Amino acid sequence: MKRTNKIWNPERECADREEMRRLQSKQLAAMMERLYHNVPFYRNKLKEMGIEPGDIRDVDQLKALPFTTKDDLRENYPFGLFAVPQTDVVRIHASSGTTGKPTVVGYTPRDIETWAEVVARGLVMAGVNEDDTIQVSYGYGPFTGGLGIHYGAEKVGATVIPISSGNTRKQLQFMTDFNATALACTPSYAAHLGESILKEGIPPEKVKLRTGVFGAEPWSNELRREIEKLLHITAYDIYGLSEVMGPGVSMECECQRGNHIFEDHFIPEVVDPETLEVLPDGEIGELVFTTVTKEAMPLLRYRTRDLTRLCREKCDCGRTLTRMEKCLGRTDDMLIIRGVNVFPSQVEAVLMSMSGTSPHYQLVIRREKNLDTLEVKVEIDEKNWSDSIRVLEGIRKQIEANIKSMLGITAIIKLVEPNSIQRSEGKAQRIIDLR
Repeated sequence: MKRTNKIWNPERECADREEMRRLQSKQLAAMMERLYHNVPFYRNKLKEMGIEPGDIRDVDQLKALPFTTKDDLRENYPFGLFAVPQTDVVRIHASSGTTGKPTVVGYTPRDIETWAEVVARGLVMAGVNEDDTIQVSYGYGPFTGGLGIHYGAEKVGATVIPISSGNTRKQLQFMTDFNATALACTPSYAAHLGESILKEGIPPEKVKLRTGVFGAEPWSNELRREIEKLLHITAYDIYGLSEVMGPGVSMECECQRGNHIFEDHFIPEVVDPETLEVLPDGEIGELVFTTVTKEAMPLLRYRTRDLTRLCREKCDCGRTLTRMEKCLGRTDDMLIIRGVNVFPSQVEAVLMSMSGTSPHYQLVIRREKNLDTLEVKVEIDEKNWSDSIRVLEGIRKQIEANIKSMLGITAIIKLVEPNSIQRSEGKAQRIIDLR
């Protein structure tokens, strides 16, 4: 029997909604006891609201409970939100801290087991099994991507190449020499690897990849198709964030109609980012998670800043887990240009739907005479860059028209030569705000 059959958990992944609701209610009640008695930050918040842990017995009561934000994590830096003694914590991860203090998360041995399990479930959705060799090109270290995928892949029984991010020549050497059949990295880096294979003239038969697991940054379905064309694979979206667990919070199945949330561990909600009211399924809002099984650092109604919508209908794959739509973007990535909301993923969708452009672009925002301007730097592919000025001008005008049609604003389009936009080994830097 294949080991991956043991990863498949129909009791949880195909539970009916009422059964899942009963499980979540039980988990939430136990979590509230842990938070109240072990985390002063939450105890004080709940006391201010007149709530005692025994008051919460049903998952429907979530909407009456307080939110947790990234600022709360920073204000309690480094270990103020831990619910267990330091002696019970076996690992610490942290965000990069580019906008302030890093956000710190801890894991008990059971947390590590849970993390490996949900990542393994996700990899199985992408068709990964013990016969595969998976190249993990997410960064290892404080960032959760590398080790998160690594432990899940080992639980599946796959062979892991723990190469981490960067050093593209070494990536390609290992990929071809070790016959990697699965790839895990950011989508922007996957596109870069695909371009590098062509640039290096590596024969297609030397690349054995058949599936890819990509996440850690918003990406469009247009970029998915470009990656699939470059690498000759099926590309799957994996979602997660360090504060909630790391990669493996949700994952696409073969139907690719949204990511299945492993809601026996992470209870999802979508709220209006302005009023914080819970929105009905199908409406776009900010994704919120409650981590009901985490021991070291459980979070109550954590605001992710990611924008999506939820669907609770049974998927054609047979799973009944709530699905989240591929994230439109983040509330803190949203640009307001002359009163219009703009997300990088919308611009990406326009560019990737056209021929002649590469998957690499940047948005440069300036303020001139009290007015905001948006410049879109677009990298042209090798073939079209060598064409006449007239052809390039035609491409530029078409991009300008398509962006205006989608976003309702006029952008300055600047065509740049191939390979001139800096490649990222991790998350791509799409926005340069000079205001």
